[in-house]
Amino acid sequence: MNENPKREHWGSKIGFILAAAGSAVGLGNIWKFPYLAGENGGAAFVLVYLVCIVILGMPIMIAEIVIGRHTEKDPVGAFKRIGGGPWTLVGYLGVASGFFIMTYYSVVGGWTLGYIVKSVTGSIATIAGSAESDKLFESFISSPGEMILYHFLFIGTTVFIVILGVTKGIERFSMVLMPVLFIILIVLIVRGLTLPGAADGIRFYLQPDFSKITPKVIIEALGQCFFSLSLGMGAMITYGSYLSREDRILNSSIKIVGLDTLAAFLSGLAIFPAVFAVGMTPAKGPGLTFNILPVVFSRMPYGSFFAALFFILLFIAALTSAMSLVQVVVAYFTDEKGFSRTKSVLTAGILIFLLGIPAALSFGAMKDVTIFFGKTYFDFMDILTSIYMLPIGGLLIALCLGYRYGLHRTMHELDADTGSFYLKEIWAFTIKYISPLILMAIILYFGVYKMIFS
Repeated sequence: MNENPKREHWGSKIGFILAAAGSAVGLGNIWKFPYLAGENGGAAFVLVYLVCIVILGMPIMIAEIVIGRHTEKDPVGAFKRIGGGPWTLVGYLGVASGFFIMTYYSVVGGWTLGYIVKSVTGSIATIAGSAESDKLFESFISSPGEMILYHFLFIGTTVFIVILGVTKGIERFSMVLMPVLFIILIVLIVRGLTLPGAADGIRFYLQPDFSKITPKVIIEALGQCFFSLSLGMGAMITYGSYLSREDRILNSSIKIVGLDTLAAFLSGLAIFPAVFAVGMTPAKGPGLTFNILPVVFSRMPYGSFFAALFFILLFIAALTSAMSLVQVVVAYFTDEKGFSRTKSVLTAGILIFLLGIPAALSFGAMKDVTIFFGKTYFDFMDILTSIYMLPIGGLLIALCLGYRYGLHRTMHELDADTGSFYLKEIWAFTIKYISPLILMAIILYFGVYKMIFS
């Protein structure tokens, strides 16, 4: 295949790594990983999660980047080339996943902006307990004006960055935002570890109780590792399509997955010591971030400052992922429809904002409006994408690469990685045989068993 000289490329290797890591390091790492760890035995879940990253996350990550650089196309164009016929639908599934996720992800991104404001204005510092924290959050998310405003501001920020381009926008901002994210994490960790009683949180998070490793914990960890790496939604295919021929995919993938895993691990280390220090319980589910942590910060010296830092951290994580999700849609418009970047970004941004309004109102004006199975618009879009579209997309990517196109036709993309012969063989075996089995198990558990019996 001849390289397309007109296609934009990343300005540097570190720029690609930080942008891709930013895509992976999203709310799934800072918000979802800690509460899943809290629900599933702490250190036991962390240990299983690390194993899952190696056996599932890394191979699929490499596969998506390989497809992107091999084809130099958006997901739809990529699967037209490597699959053709009905396999092109896999590309459309990826673009649709990124688009639908953004319609509600931007709402949660707006929540982070709202809680930054609440932290700065002192609303969190005055919280007396969990009941008052719950009331504050419920009042916030049920306010139509605030929800639409913050949804708009989050989308607007994302559009502003993406419209500047891959190099001048996404890469440049990622190279600033990612270091800031890790600096904030370290500051929060130091603060949490210095609180009296933090040792109990450290033991919970770092000292595994192997009796807590159950089939449920394993499958939850497998699902989280897949979702947290931005896999199955076309983001890594799109980012890989801007990768130069000189860059090493294996080497870069290891660094991207490493940064993503480090961010998830550090987020838990920032949260659990502080939660235990103030006598709260970590098994609070999704409410851990917006319902429990404000109580933790209110009981901490200089709590408003650390609350603001934490929600800025959440905002950065949400923003870096949002940039990649919008770029997936933009790449489709520019590659397949011939739109200019400006027209593509504005079209995507306007559509996401409009279709996100029902998600923004799902906790207030439209909370009694259900779509399917008694679910609000917000919950339905979350279930549709994270439980069905993403794992099915990942499964079809593995099957197309392993059985339709043939791994031997893309293996040369890994040739720049010196001494990688055995790693390439292991990767090929995993994509063809192991990953499909694991992804089918995830689909059956989350998409069938859990939906019916939970």
